[in-house]
Amino acid sequence: MDVKIKFILLTLNNNSSLLSNKEEAKMMIAGIDEAGKGPVIGPMCIGGLKIEESKAHILKLLGVADSKKLTPKKREQLAGLIKKHSESYVILEVSPFQIDELRKIMNMNEVMVVCFAKVLEQLKPDLVYVDAADVKAERFAENLRREYAKNNQNNSTKIDIVSMHQADVLYPTVSAASIIAKVRRDEIIKELKKEWNADFGSGYPSDPKTKEFLFKWGKQHCGEFPSIARQSWKTIKNIREELKNAGMK
Repeated sequence: MDVKIKFILLTLNNNSSLLSNKEEAKMMIAGIDEAGKGPVIGPMCIGGLKIEESKAHILKLLGVADSKKLTPKKREQLAGLIKKHSESYVILEVSPFQIDELRKIMNMNEVMVVCFAKVLEQLKPDLVYVDAADVKAERFAENLRREYAKNNQNNSTKIDIVSMHQADVLYPTVSAASIIAKVRRDEIIKELKKEWNADFGSGYPSDPKTKEFLFKWGKQHCGEFPSIARQSWKTIKNIREELKNAGMK
């Protein structure tokens, strides 16, 4: 399904150089992962990076790991080093409004396929490792290849796609992608808190601060919620129902 929504795509770095006639093409590998798929507040960020296969061990030496297991400070430190040593890296920002609009025509797994494909189009590696956003990892790889082929018919048959659950634990390139995505989302969340002059916590549905912020906002605005919230999320629907039962609009 063609998607007409325009994403915010940040091609933040490109350390690649043109090969001379005597140089042989190097095997390029990539990793793609998301940060912020589940939150009810804020964007989702898809991170991707490309590096020469012969240099991929550098990521291990840097100590990259699952971004959720690292402190914010450590993630920020690693993000700078990852960007420095990568051939190129990309971060795709998908706003709450875009997520809501996409969910009108597809499920969240399909949204992930579209977003991962957008990042893959920028990287164009020989081999890519992705964190599967589907209960069936192989199906996610097949759908990703199909989506990628829409704008990259020739490359789509040549690229190798390895889709695994917990790929951010298994493959350093995916761990690195997860880190730069998480750091970018954290930056945006900080900016939003300043812009809205509110501490809404992490933005995840399980966070009491997040739920309290949304409940108070809905109560003060007749059941309406701020644009930084994903209106299609069950959390919003539940709070709206709570307000209705309490006699609010």
